[in-house]
Amino acid sequence: MFNYLATKWRERKAKKTFKEYEFKEVTFNLEKEGAVQYAQWLHPGEFGNVVTQDNVDFYKQFISKGDFIIDVGANEGDTTVPMALAAGAEGTTLGFEPNPHAFKILKVNAAYNKSKTNIVPLNLAATAQDGEFTFGSGDPSYGNGGIVGFTHNRKRNTRYTFQVTGKNLEQYLKDNYSDKLNKLTFIKIDAEGYDKEIIKTIPGIINDYRPYLVTECFGPATDAEKVELYDLLIENKYVPYRLTDFTPKGHPKISRSDMAVKKTYDILAIPLEKAN
Repeated sequence: MFNYLATKWRERKAKKTFKEYEFKEVTFNLEKEGAVQYAQWLHPGEFGNVVTQDNVDFYKQFISKGDFIIDVGANEGDTTVPMALAAGAEGTTLGFEPNPHAFKILKVNAAYNKSKTNIVPLNLAATAQDGEFTFGSGDPSYGNGGIVGFTHNRKRNTRYTFQVTGKNLEQYLKDNYSDKLNKLTFIKIDAEGYDKEIIKTIPGIINDYRPYLVTECFGPATDAEKVELYDLLIENKYVPYRLTDFTPKGHPKISRSDMAVKKTYDILAIPLEKAN
């Protein structure tokens, strides 16, 4: 009984105590891309991400070799790497990740597979304005979280906080990557309900370059926030589809009423002129 209680006490303490987790290096042998090195973050809430040929083939539907693509909320790089494999070493993949603990692993993944990818890791948040912002998490070791300040934020999601640097995405791209914008084809955004605010910051990018978008219907957000995201996509002349997973198989269109759900799911938004 004593050992059982001691174990439970340690587990409970671990949930309230910060720990810096390292990574495990693994190799995935893909049918088309060959051997792909990958760093799996050993954070227990994140560990186990894999890169598959189906992941890469999903992105290849929208991304060609040499394209300029962007991953906002890259975390350790579990979506960044397959996106970058689709764009190739001749392309450029930006990975925005404000969480320094996840960013440490993203940098490792960016350094791998140099003959097959070109990943630029950026320890920045994409935000409405440039400045310092509060990043909040319900996890003391920051395996998850996002920018604080929305109606859906709860105490459990903002218990552990620190300051991060944010950049207006459209202005940042124009200031630093204006020579690559004509090759911009794909933007993935996963920002814990902040997605719609980021989309609002890139009207010129959306209008001029019409990239494919992947965003998120974030379960803990309010229904009004979820519907606002849907309306924003429609206003910008995108057709939204529900992603059941990141594989090439067909994905159903979604309607406004499909946004009022409690479970988080991903959305593929295709420019109206490119949709079936």
